Amino acid sequence: MNTRMTRVLVTGATGFVGGALLRILRARDDVEARGLGRRRVDDADVASVDLTQPVPELFGGWRPEVVVHAAARATQWGTPAQFRAQNVDATANLLDYARRAGVRRVVYVSSSSVFYRPADQFGISETTAIGPGFLNDYARTKHEGELLTARFDGEWVVARPRAVFGPGDTTLLPRIVEAAARGRLPFLGDRDDPAVGDLLYIDVLAEQLAAAALAPGLGGTSVNLASGEPVPLLPTIARILDGLGVPAPRRTLGRRGALALAAAAETTWRLGRLPGEPPLTRYAVWLLASSKTFDVARSRALFGAPSIGVEEGLERTIADARRRGLVDGLR
Repeated sequence: MNTRMTRVLVTGATGFVGGALLRILRARDDVEARGLGRRRVDDADVASVDLTQPVPELFGGWRPEVVVHAAARATQWGTPAQFRAQNVDATANLLDYARRAGVRRVVYVSSSSVFYRPADQFGISETTAIGPGFLNDYARTKHEGELLTARFDGEWVVARPRAVFGPGDTTLLPRIVEAAARGRLPFLGDRDDPAVGDLLYIDVLAEQLAAAALAPGLGGTSVNLASGEPVPLLPTIARILDGLGVPAPRRTLGRRGALALAAAAETTWRLGRLPGEPPLTRYAVWLLASSKTFDVARSRALFGAPSIGVEEGLERTIADARRRGLVDGLR
């Protein structure tokens, strides 16, 4: 018996989240999945498209029924213009394409950072206030993308993942490991009372996004995606480092001192127009030295409990980093 296949387009398909989602969708026999990415790859079903420009017809006129928009400028540093182009203009262009192509559902991969304030926060839920202030341009422009998505003519889902980790991460974990291996990673906050936060394993996120794309009755839904298993953040990072044979940070910077140092670094980088990003930013301090936990009742009701817990996810992440030789050449 033939099974009808749902056509799904994934943006950010050459990145960490979009790539994991595309693999999950391609493993299904009821989905025809294709992707868009910044990088050119040897895959006829993944096109290199600049979403900051109007989106052309794709794949010879192939038209998706569902779009999952995982592409973004997902970094803590950049100019306001860069964040606006890659997170707001790109979303507007994709939504315009979705209207022209007759897409019935758009899933927008936002960020839990839209909720963040410069303070500890516990039990953040979908009804927690957003704005008007944001910790950085990334959070601000991701929320602007949410507002655009909520005006889409068809069905829409806004998904807000929190602290995604796992094999395939080419940015967050490698940066932490490199900083620690070179002795540049301090322990932020209070060693005796470290900040706690939720994490989310990459395969769990991909499964949840696939469900958000395909499950009936989800139109007009916003949902926070987190493990529901808060862990002490910096001790957990220390555990990963230990598993990789990298010494844990010895220096401790209290939150107030870290914020002052980060503000000075940001000023130096902006005024000096220095390449790359500062070694420490205020956003990173609030991310690592303040508690952020989530009420996961809605995500559990929609998607069930995570198939992989944080503990197993950490073990898999450490094993993968060892296989890839992540610390080779850093010492």
